[in-house]
Amino acid sequence: MFAAGQKDMQKMDQFTMEKLGLPGVVLMENAGAQVVEEILASSPSQNPKVIVLAGGGNNGGDGFVIARRLSDIGLKPLLCLLITPERIKGDAKVHFDVYLNRELPIFYLHEQTLAELQNELNQADIIIDAMLGTGVNGAVREPLNQVIDMVNEFNGKKLVISVDIPSGVNSENGKVDGLAIKATKTITFVFPKKGFFLNEGPKFIGEWKSVDISVPPSCAVELGLVMPKLISETLVKSSAPIRPRHGHKGTFGHALIVGGSRNYVGAPIFSAKAAMHSGAGLVTLAVPEGIYPMAAVQNPESLLLPLPEENGHFAEKSVDVLIPLLQQFDSIAIGPGLSRFSGGEAWIQSMLTTLQHQSVVIDADGLYLLRNQLDVVRCYQGPVIFTPHPGEMARLVNKTVKEVEEDRLEIAAAFAKDYGVYLLLKGHRSIIATPDGDLYINPYGHDALGKGGSGDVLTGLITSFLAQGASPLHALISASYFHARAGEEKAKVLSHYGVGPFDLIDGVRDQLNLIL
Repeated sequence: MFAAGQKDMQKMDQFTMEKLGLPGVVLMENAGAQVVEEILASSPSQNPKVIVLAGGGNNGGDGFVIARRLSDIGLKPLLCLLITPERIKGDAKVHFDVYLNRELPIFYLHEQTLAELQNELNQADIIIDAMLGTGVNGAVREPLNQVIDMVNEFNGKKLVISVDIPSGVNSENGKVDGLAIKATKTITFVFPKKGFFLNEGPKFIGEWKSVDISVPPSCAVELGLVMPKLISETLVKSSAPIRPRHGHKGTFGHALIVGGSRNYVGAPIFSAKAAMHSGAGLVTLAVPEGIYPMAAVQNPESLLLPLPEENGHFAEKSVDVLIPLLQQFDSIAIGPGLSRFSGGEAWIQSMLTTLQHQSVVIDADGLYLLRNQLDVVRCYQGPVIFTPHPGEMARLVNKTVKEVEEDRLEIAAAFAKDYGVYLLLKGHRSIIATPDGDLYINPYGHDALGKGGSGDVLTGLITSFLAQGASPLHALISASYFHARAGEEKAKVLSHYGVGPFDLIDGVRDQLNLIL
């Protein structure tokens, strides 16, 4: 499944109407019918009072169909027209005229007052938002902004269903200029919209579901549309490394985790444990010798490689000990708990210029140490994976965190192509970008992941799947999915507050058992 932008959907609709010969009024009828099915499935009662808030564009046209079809099955919905009838055009006008010809009830906002509308909203069980749809660009004007404000007063108290996208949310980038509907559920057509996963979008869409309206999803390929793909359970099943039942520890690869320092003992341990408990045959944990005893006690299942230390971090000469050993590992992660230290830039450069073709994951302070020498990455012969959070990404591209967050897809895509790396830009909705320009969005995960150590677990998962033979892209898809789903499921038991790194590792094992 893809995440579509406004222009993408316009092209697909046009293809369906012009090339396939299916009129727009039929697509609108199908859209309304699908939303009615979801209303009935979600209704808090058998005979709910439904109010349909409709504008004059195609989104309003969907609303006219919804109100009419709800009447056909015996409910008594109220259609509230929020513009003057003269402004209704095109396919929406056809369905509005049908509604008028049926002599079904209409509340005209231009003839009545906002106070009267407020009274109708107070009595409703379900509010249908069919006001603006995907065409929003900028602030919502009066009186719709006042209507949105009124609807949002019922947030968490009434079922609010948005048609295609919550009114006020930009379908392309998820930005909200002022107000937008806070939906309980969004019923969207063909594909979810990119704005569901970017900027403020996730705060407004609630639960979402995409439904079929007879626009064939396959036409996206035929039209050559370039859209981000959504990570799904089906995609993960085809991406996770195959585990032959006759395999042994040599079959499943040897992962190396390089990190740790006096103040960051836990980070490399979380990564190593995540790697071991997600299937790597062997895991070696390389740490400064000062924290070796703690690492050994906490992580006896890994091989330990203590390296020379200086002032609580790796000494510059530690790289001389490590370099002769690097070729024995199938995948290498550099950065968890590493800290920033004098000579660190030369230290990490020496490692990358010595390695041959192994997959290398760079995380945390490994990214910091590489920030001024990214050409080293361009020259590396094997796959390189970067896993920055927004602050680390901002440092890599010399932008503010706000600038990164406002343009996540484009910044991730440009950086991956420019430096030839696989990039996982972490966040509420993580983004994967490849050197070839492909983009993926992980629609899973929530605030249970928002604490120290969570990213270290993710690094360990990626490194593990690489060691087991997964391609960089497949390792990122699988690791990001299992990581996010583990957080969601563990939060159901431990609360959103209580999920820690070891809980995530345990949750990943549950997900692996469930999915694979």
